[in-house]
Amino acid sequence: MILPIDNLSQIPTPFYYYNMELLNATLQSVKQEAGQYGYKVHYAVKANANDRILEAIRAAGFGADCVSGNEVQKALDAGFSNKGVVFAGVGKADWEINLGLDNDIACFNVESIPELEIINELAEAKGKVAKVAFRINPNVNANTHHYITTGLEENKFGINQWDLENVFDVLAKLNNVELEGIHFHIGSQITDLQSFKDLCIRVNEIQKWLISRHIYPKVINVGGGLGIDYEHPDENPMPDFKSFFKLFHELLDLKPDQELHFELGRSIVGQCGTLISRVLYVKNGVNTKFAIVDAGMSDLIRPALYQAYHRIENISSTKAEEKYDVVGPICESSDCFGKAVTLPQTDRGDLIAIRSTGAYGEIMANRYNLRELPLAYYSDLI
Repeated sequence: MILPIDNLSQIPTPFYYYNMELLNATLQSVKQEAGQYGYKVHYAVKANANDRILEAIRAAGFGADCVSGNEVQKALDAGFSNKGVVFAGVGKADWEINLGLDNDIACFNVESIPELEIINELAEAKGKVAKVAFRINPNVNANTHHYITTGLEENKFGINQWDLENVFDVLAKLNNVELEGIHFHIGSQITDLQSFKDLCIRVNEIQKWLISRHIYPKVINVGGGLGIDYEHPDENPMPDFKSFFKLFHELLDLKPDQELHFELGRSIVGQCGTLISRVLYVKNGVNTKFAIVDAGMSDLIRPALYQAYHRIENISSTKAEEKYDVVGPICESSDCFGKAVTLPQTDRGDLIAIRSTGAYGEIMANRYNLRELPLAYYSDLI
């Protein structure tokens, strides 16, 4: 991606820059590849809730996958149909459940028996019947960072398979919840499709178990988790959606009239975002040089939180290359975007682009050290 440096250099840093052309191309690719099989996609709002990003995704006809009451409200305010809003999360507060009930959202993804009972109680008080899907823990290893692995029995998420009998016994006694489907999510930033193959096998097994008990869910929701190429964002600006959806078409045993749903986030918005920062100082260390930039972990927390890699580029310089530790101004040693990063000779005032930050970048920004939140700018408005 060639960044419009002449325009960007006039904007106070740090800020997020969104390539709206890439976002729209990605959305069209998802629609085409999922649409040929009749699959439905809900965008995971937690990845990025920027107003213009949501506007583009809603306009493309996607639903919304939400994990908090405020995300449900944000999706509704952004114009997403309530019939396309699904609400997941292991700890839904009563007010959040009531918000979903009041807006007749499509489905609550339920993660425990106590939650199911509370949804029933709150729905009964309103004279409503809530549609629910059981989030089942498939005990499938996503082979990703342990902080973003969600489908193992040791994780806090979902209903374990050995507890399913109890769950359906409880469901049979409740009058104000209706089973809509079953839901799975095994993790995030998954680049090995074998994990999704393993998920398909497990879903098929669970389907057989359900059918043997005369339970026929309308919706199979396999979540999201498809990763992006953080190392080569220009060579691979979007994931291989064709192979991803084809895998489920070939391996998942859908029954007549069943719908297959997905909850994609990072794979849709990850590559369209770039954090733009400016070099404040270049400092000589014992074994390395430090490029101290004005963006910090408050603007992009992933490297500090997950030790996540982002490609870092000096878009102002074409000089001979050197190695730098690229660090921010926050009073934490973890405020580091990359160590021994090869960059052109870097000087005060140079613009630094931290790539692939469209997902879990701006949305996770905070005001630690009382810093201002970064603003956002867009390729079609610069």
